[in-house]
Amino acid sequence: MAHKAGFVNIIGNPNVGKSTLMNAFVGEKLSIITSKAQTTRHRILGIVNGDDFQVLFSDTPGIIKPAYELQESMMGFVKSAFEDADILVYMVEIGEQALKDEAFFKKITNSKIPVLLLLNKIDNSDQEQLENQMQIWAEKVPNAEIYPISALEGFQVKEVFNRIIDLLPESPPFYPKDQLTDKPERFFINESIREKILLHYKKEIPYAVEVETEEFFEEEKIIRIRSVIMVERDTQKGIIIGHKGSALKRVGVEARKDLEKFFGKQIHLELYVKVNKNWRSNQNQLKRFGYNNN
Repeated sequence: MAHKAGFVNIIGNPNVGKSTLMNAFVGEKLSIITSKAQTTRHRILGIVNGDDFQVLFSDTPGIIKPAYELQESMMGFVKSAFEDADILVYMVEIGEQALKDEAFFKKITNSKIPVLLLLNKIDNSDQEQLENQMQIWAEKVPNAEIYPISALEGFQVKEVFNRIIDLLPESPPFYPKDQLTDKPERFFINESIREKILLHYKKEIPYAVEVETEEFFEEEKIIRIRSVIMVERDTQKGIIIGHKGSALKRVGVEARKDLEKFFGKQIHLELYVKVNKNWRSNQNQLKRFGYNNN
């Protein structure tokens, strides 16, 4: 039997469930999932292998109109997702009307590759609303195959996956068959810590934060990690640390539990907070944190 392999890139507005879907496909928690918009900042590859296929799923940041350099870089990751896709998964949610960027929307409707339009969060709708939405999207994106799904509940996820396998081009695998992602361990440590900050802090704080893991020492039974949380202002540093360090401690405890599940080992995690003024608008700092490389 011929081997199939290809890039399946997931795009859509912020908060429509792209990361939930990617994690459901891969069977691992690779992408941050929170109720806040702009949670995913990078393009994250999740690899699913079978005997005769390899699917390279790509989770991308939600499509927005950029307001500063970091967001410009995030939209650069989305643009690159159009360039190398073999299959495009365009994700929308019940009640949504259009993409927040007309140029991206035109790329989808003019796409020469297969487009699967997934109407997500159907568990929040009734039959009449669902049928109405299916009709609206069939008119807006006539080149797409439309699937109503619930990524969170797993409804129709397997059916979509099977269709993706059908559509994949014949190709040898791009990565070793035991590889789960293209990102290094430190990336997932940073993302796990950042997820806890997104969950526990309000307003601008989560968006002013970047995490950098400075030390990663793996021993037989334990991994020792030292990570730094970067903020833009001194006031933000105080908020992250909290009264007598209580807020920072909560982030550390919750991140450590997740990382112990991810790595299957005991974790010793040290967290520090540093001020890195206006890093979101600084080209050199963005490059250092893995942005602007696309």
